[in-house]
Amino acid sequence: MKVGVAKETAPGERRVALVPEALGKLQAAGCEILVETGAGAGSALPDSAYAAAGAMIVPTDALYQQSDVVLRVAKPSPAEVGRLRQGQAVVGFLQPLIDPGLARDLAAKGVTAVSLDAIPRTLSRAQTMDALSSQANVGGYKAVLIAANAYPRYFPLLTTAAGTAKPANVLILGIGVAGLQAIGTAKRLGAIVHAYDVRPETREQAESLGAKFVKLKTTIDATGAGGYARELTAEERAAQQAELNEAIGGMDVVITTAQVPGRKPPVLVTADAVTRMKPGSVIVDMAASALGGNCELSEPGETVETPNAVTIIAPDNLPASMPAGASAFYARNISNLLLGMVKDGNLHLDLEDEVTKATVITNGGAILSDAVNKLLNPGGQA
Repeated sequence: MKVGVAKETAPGERRVALVPEALGKLQAAGCEILVETGAGAGSALPDSAYAAAGAMIVPTDALYQQSDVVLRVAKPSPAEVGRLRQGQAVVGFLQPLIDPGLARDLAAKGVTAVSLDAIPRTLSRAQTMDALSSQANVGGYKAVLIAANAYPRYFPLLTTAAGTAKPANVLILGIGVAGLQAIGTAKRLGAIVHAYDVRPETREQAESLGAKFVKLKTTIDATGAGGYARELTAEERAAQQAELNEAIGGMDVVITTAQVPGRKPPVLVTADAVTRMKPGSVIVDMAASALGGNCELSEPGETVETPNAVTIIAPDNLPASMPAGASAFYARNISNLLLGMVKDGNLHLDLEDEVTKATVITNGGAILSDAVNKLLNPGGQA
């Protein structure tokens, strides 16, 4: 089976689906690796490094013509979808719940679509395949560095001959993988770290990393399925927000990480909360995207300064800003997923397997995901 590594074309995407160190296991399983010319350039991985690891470097046309499976990070563009052929498979972050039209187009072409953002995160054996978590780790780390760079004072307590600088008060909203990494990073930089999540079981995790858990008087348990928080009701949101606004107002830095797969992120930092923050304060909204963000005033991909001198940073694709490290993690995830589907050197889809069933979105000209079918046919037949 020929496995192709595509060069990413999405704006700002510098990651690559496979790094040279990840080729060995796939080759041992009977896979021949083709790498599109320049695929690793954004991650400082030259073609020569892939060639030395046993890959064949090929131009774009040859990659799509010869590969049985195409590995990538971001979803393919319309032009790249046009290059795919019937019977071919594509594996990557395909975002089927955000862009169900892509799944429809891939099914119409007879392409098998395998999406890493559909990995069942609560399944223990899927942890080594969980690319959402590995990339969230990178994002949480980078978000704190971005905040520290933008904050006009020190993060740690510093005592010098010129006086003492107080430590920054940092609030992490959302205690998932990204939030936990953000807590740990901010703590290592010497900040006083506070954290909040609507899932009460996350308190112990936050405190184990040295954060002070923000306990609201309004008790809400929003534990949802699959390890995510459920969406709050309007009444729960209003009660939570009033208390959060007060807590946010006392912080120097706020980093938000709360996302619900396929849905608009919850607003946790309102315009009113921003007006309560001190001049020079910083907000980094990790959830900002085309669907919205956790901060009401975020502009996805932009940095804005409010009239009261609060800097709001809404970075686009944080993992891509640390491409070498992010690609190394991603390569392990996608390799482990693919190896679970390779049998006797060929792609073998066991749709009774929990991981395969969850991640294979299209196959044989049909859309297999019930959730995607419901998005494409609301109120109709799947």
